[in-house]
Amino acid sequence: MAEGKRYEIKVDTRSEYLPEQSDEEEQRYVFAYTITITNTGTVPAQLVSRHWIITDAENHVQEVRGLGVVGEQPLLRPNESFEYTSGTAIATPVGTMRGTYQMVAEDGERFEAPVPAFTLSMPRVLH
Repeated sequence: MAEGKRYEIKVDTRSEYLPEQSDEEEQRYVFAYTITITNTGTVPAQLVSRHWIITDAENHVQEVRGLGVVGEQPLLRPNESFEYTSGTAIATPVGTMRGTYQMVAEDGERFEAPVPAFTLSMPRVLH
C-alpha cells in the first residue's frame, strides 16, 4: 500500500455572494462558502484546526487561524465526509480563498489537507 494514500483528504468547495448581508457603498462584500471534506485515505483522521488565506482584488490578505470548523473538530473515518457552511467578507466584489486543514490521524500522524484556491465573486462581475 502506498504510504501517501494512508493520509489523504479531498476538499470540495463552492461559494455564493450574499447581497442581503453586503453593503457595496461601504465596500463590504459578503460570501458564504460550503466545504465538503472527505477522507479518501485508509486511516481515520480528525480535523483539529484551519488556516485560511483570503485575498481581495486589491491583494489585501486576511489570514484566519483557529481550532476546528464551525465549532467542531470532526473525526472522519475512511470514505466519510463532513460538510459545513461558513462565511467571509472582503472589500472588493471579487477575491479568492485558499488554505489548509491540520489533521491528526488515529495513529498519531499529523498532516495537512490543502484547500485549493476558490473564487469569491459577485454575480456578473467575472465572465
